[in-house]
Amino acid sequence: MSVPDLIPIRHEPDYHTSTIGRWQGGQFFASVTAAFPEGWSDWSSDDWQAEKRWCAVLHQFDEAGRHLDSRIRFTGTTAEGERKAITAAEQLLGEWLDALPGRQYRDIAIAPFAVQYEGALFGLVLEEQDEDAAGVGAELHPDGLGFYPPWDGCYDT
Repeated sequence: MSVPDLIPIRHEPDYHTSTIGRWQGGQFFASVTAAFPEGWSDWSSDDWQAEKRWCAVLHQFDEAGRHLDSRIRFTGTTAEGERKAITAAEQLLGEWLDALPGRQYRDIAIAPFAVQYEGALFGLVLEEQDEDAAGVGAELHPDGLGFYPPWDGCYDT
């Protein structure tokens, strides 16, 4: 099955896609997530907590699902206090979402996109799957949500 031009994403209240939907300017995907610098993988190091940066993220798309803009702000690291960083990101994200006129939480369909922010990859990126999977999937970075055939809006974490 080929990858659709627009990847459907199902709104799931109280889960990973609880803050997605539509607003008067188009569609949005918002989250509080942790990001590591792209390519970082040294989990054996003692400083991994300083590399794990928490952030508020608001991706905006037009009605046709094309990426318009991304607001991203880091609010702290796990080493500085994970709960404090997450709380700050949740507060900031709430302010951003409250500012979207006509906001409605619901399913969306968006085209793949990629944004670099302070050394970290953000976006919905098409990726080859391993030999056990069929073809190409779409991974939401850095959230770690994977979308695959039958492209029904469901995701794997």
